[in-house]
Amino acid sequence: MGAILECKSLTKHYSALAALSNVNLTLERGRIIGLLGPNGSGKTTLIKLINGLLVPTAGTLLIGGKEPGPETKKIVSYLPEKTYLPDWMRVSDTINFFQDFYEDFDQKRAYEMLDRLHLDPSKRLKTLSKGTKEKVQLILVMSRNADLYCLDEPIGGVDPAARDYILNTIISNYNENATVIISTHLIADIERVLDEVVFIKDGIVTLHASVEDIRSREGKSIDTLFREVFRC
Repeated sequence: MGAILECKSLTKHYSALAALSNVNLTLERGRIIGLLGPNGSGKTTLIKLINGLLVPTAGTLLIGGKEPGPETKKIVSYLPEKTYLPDWMRVSDTINFFQDFYEDFDQKRAYEMLDRLHLDPSKRLKTLSKGTKEKVQLILVMSRNADLYCLDEPIGGVDPAARDYILNTIISNYNENATVIISTHLIADIERVLDEVVFIKDGIVTLHASVEDIRSREGKSIDTLFREVFRC
């Protein structure tokens, strides 16, 4: 189906600190990919570069053959690690906001997901728990018909019972030609939904392989391999 993301010698420095170093990475369409590494490894920096929130120091990054900009924002749906929606908004206000802002937003899908979570659209965000706010934000992101979804720690702030719902929401609400990047350090919780993994450490990609190949070659789970590689 062709590549949705191509990085060639991608490098990002913060003053003297190298957050990413010479990253060469190609991600195909129609895959769920785990971007895995310890805190400070460069995961969020890569996701911010994909979304045009940072500019590379060197190298190139292409999304659907284009550099990050207004055109790529139309096809990339981004879930940041931190909640960014104003507390004064009602849940229904956030849906209207996304409906106005993104042509590919599916309002019907958003309300269906809210209903399955038994979330009242009339509630103000300030009355919701942190975990519930994150669920609302994920619903908004997954209600877009995007080509690339970038999810930065989507299950980090929710209880284990809610993680299954969130993962099921992710795998059941993207089209077969789209790619999902999930950045997390909670490997065991997401391993079952992944097609591929990218290991990153100190800004360097140390592994990019299919989950099936790793299990066949190494004879162990992704979580076990991750713990061995990063000595968790």
